[in-house]
Amino acid sequence: MDASERHRIDLWLKMVCLFKHRTDAIEACKGGHVKINGQRVKPSQPVREGDLVEITIDTRYRRVVVKELPPRQASKELARTMYLDETPVQPKVGRPVIERERGSGRPTKRERREIDKLRG
Repeated sequence: MDASERHRIDLWLKMVCLFKHRTDAIEACKGGHVKINGQRVKPSQPVREGDLVEITIDTRYRRVVVKELPPRQASKELARTMYLDETPVQPKVGRPVIERERGSGRPTKRERREIDKLRG
């Protein structure tokens, strides 16, 4: 296998614009947020065409299949063609709506605390 058939996972994530900075990709790998074919990986793990890459950052989850290994940094339009996005549709979680009756005056200290809890 020559160098054109494999890339480091941290470099590949950066090249296909799934992470803005390579250091962010390295930290995600070190933190166990990146998996290849179901296995947690180190930043130096090689990635090949056909591999399933899963990324979990906070509450966001991405699942992509490697279609192509770019020779160098690609534009965002070209980078999006180098993987197949299989991320399941996630339900949108809306923020609670805070409603007060019009003309009820300023909120009391207790009401203000409750409003701040809802805004989180």
